Amino acid sequence: MASEFCNVRVLIVATAAIFLLIQIRLFTTQSRYADRLASPESKKFRMRSMPLIQEGLQQSSLNVIEAPFSAVVIMACNRPDYLQRTIESVLKYQSSVASKFPVFVSQDGTNPDVKSKALSYSHISHIQHMDLKPVQTERPGEIVAYYKIARHYKWALDELFLKKNFSRVIVLEDDMEISPDFFDYFEATGALMDNDKSIMAVSSWNDNGQHQFVHDPEALYRSDFFPGLGWMLTKSTWLELSPKWPKTYWDDWVRLKDVHKNRQFIRPEICRTYNFGEHGSSMGQFFKQYLEPIKLNDVHVDWKEMDLGYLMEGNFLKRFAKMVADAKPLYGVDVARQAYGIDGDVKIKYNDQMDFERIARQFGIFQEWKASIFPFMSMLYSS
Repeated sequence: MASEFCNVRVLIVATAAIFLLIQIRLFTTQSRYADRLASPESKKFRMRSMPLIQEGLQQSSLNVIEAPFSAVVIMACNRPDYLQRTIESVLKYQSSVASKFPVFVSQDGTNPDVKSKALSYSHISHIQHMDLKPVQTERPGEIVAYYKIARHYKWALDELFLKKNFSRVIVLEDDMEISPDFFDYFEATGALMDNDKSIMAVSSWNDNGQHQFVHDPEALYRSDFFPGLGWMLTKSTWLELSPKWPKTYWDDWVRLKDVHKNRQFIRPEICRTYNFGEHGSSMGQFFKQYLEPIKLNDVHVDWKEMDLGYLMEGNFLKRFAKMVADAKPLYGVDVARQAYGIDGDVKIKYNDQMDFERIARQFGIFQEWKASIFPFMSMLYSS
């Protein structure tokens, strides 16, 4: 049923003035791109190369070497076939920017096939987490693997930020493929992180990025919800998080208000990563319904020329408030049916979690609710 709602954008609003915008767009949105690029309020953030000039043997001979912009770490454990698919996808687009994005495979444990696979690639560095201490779960019935994953993440990020001294790290998992513009996307949004400290991290993922809900390859949004699944953070943020890193469920922990401290996350309308991991620690939870239909961007976007100033905190709040104010309100129990055929933005007010889940089911969008935040609260959600 969700595929019928391609022509409108839907906004769901909480009683406490919390807004959810579901954008369901016509496929002729090119004029919107032009309007965005022409916005006088925007402050341009262009990707900048960071050359290091090294003196040669002769005074007149200078070699220009680009300093690393960000390390890329692929988190792996015991799936060598998955790891190979991920590495091949990364290297396909990383080779032209290898000096700016050095790639690491961080292996948790001793699986010999994973180690052999990682070491078979000459342009990839292999690091290995060997914490074999038994795990004591805090509550009965908890999955031990989530404790091990949290340990591994802390160790790997400590290695890259504290020992290898990278200023940024992009985190991937061993069951992901990346889009052709993956590296350009992160380099462009890295400038936003440097200039707007209200941005905690940048993600390449949209939980509701299924084919039927997305269209605009250039659209980016601010979110209160941490999407994860291919994300970049800075060393300064890691220095804050590392000392208090949780024993388990690290991604849910990042979503807690006491942790993100009202900072937000940048994420795209169309995903720059695709998660193919049907088999893993989460045992394929939601895979068929939500992960398999995800659209991976396949359109060239010239991020070097994109004006991302609209994502700065003040600009984005004004932009979002105007969209909410201009949207047409819908009421009743059949809002999805009402939304069908409306050419424009609509908004829907929900009263509590149960009410939101009811509305989400009508549209076929993700119903997850964590730390009183769902994946599209107080942000633009593209449908």
